[in-house]
Amino acid sequence: MKKLFTLLLISSSLLFTGCGDKPKKGDPSASAVSSEGSAASALEINADSDSGKAGALQTVYFDFNSSVLRSDTRSALESNASFLKENPSVKVIVEGHCDERGSVQYNIALGEKRAKSIKRFLTSMGVESSRIETATYGKERPVAFGHDESAWSQNRRGNFVISAK
Repeated sequence: MKKLFTLLLISSSLLFTGCGDKPKKGDPSASAVSSEGSAASALEINADSDSGKAGALQTVYFDFNSSVLRSDTRSALESNASFLKENPSVKVIVEGHCDERGSVQYNIALGEKRAKSIKRFLTSMGVESSRIETATYGKERPVAFGHDESAWSQNRRGNFVISAK
């Protein structure tokens, strides 16, 4: 009986001492978090701002038939630029999207203008151009499926997709 008690005591001691999640000093895995912090390492490739899974990166929106950056778009892009500068290993694809109105060809061109205007703004804020690709989907990938201004305004956007972290 005494041996069983001693065995249980030793087993439970080992169980509790082996479960700590803090790395010990001098442990090389303790420095596994990059100097960029955990923001970049927590990101997933192909995560996007439309789904809210691209870290602090925010989708930005445009007015009808325009690739001009609105004041609220500029504010969101300033935050996006700060995030990208703080996480220099992160690369993104900026996708230009449109609402359902207009021809396929027209909206492809407009989506490209939107993506490029976002890229120009980010590079003017100090983000390296080589870290930003652009793509256009025109009206082919809506996030809202209604046929009114509420849906259209959600589809006129620039979405950020993580391509490297």
